[in-house]
Amino acid sequence: MADAALNSAQWKPRVNPWLIAATVALAAFMEVLDTSIANVALPHIAGNLGASTDQGTWVLTSYLVSNAIILPIGAWASSVIGRKTFFLSCIVIFTVSSFLCGIAPSLPLLLLFRVFQGVGGGGLQPMAQAIMADSFEPQKRGQAFALYGLVAVLAPSIGPTLGGWITDNYSWRWIFYINIPVGILAYTLVTRFVDDPP
Repeated sequence: MADAALNSAQWKPRVNPWLIAATVALAAFMEVLDTSIANVALPHIAGNLGASTDQGTWVLTSYLVSNAIILPIGAWASSVIGRKTFFLSCIVIFTVSSFLCGIAPSLPLLLLFRVFQGVGGGGLQPMAQAIMADSFEPQKRGQAFALYGLVAVLAPSIGPTLGGWITDNYSWRWIFYINIPVGILAYTLVTRFVDDPP
């Protein structure tokens, strides 16, 4: 028992902690961006799917509710299957759900896929913070969380502008499709650089 505690205290990541911080911040950025990017596209989504504006607001609500439900479950899930595995699972669920949201032919299916997307997204932020905390020495954690804070502020700031530009120039479906390459990149980087501490 004492050996395990000592190993845990002495554990260090095998790669540069800033590389790990950038990797998990990328996944968190993708999730935070998604909470705001759909706001300006709601009238287009509702009109395209034959729904009222009031019904269209469920596109946001369904995501936020499922996101909030999964947040407290994340610690338990990561203790059962491992933090890295849980984080990767969340990235996969979020990315696949983003694709399904993009191809949704009706509002009920879009809402269902948004619930799945919220489930995947709900685990990304707390796990990203936990991975950052373990990857840095205590005296450097403040700098790491400053990077995370920048992500948390920047993503909602550019979300509505980016969402409006994409919707006007392409289609509302692309606000979901843009998550796919980011999700694939995040999955690849997490697989290579992130390890669970003992």
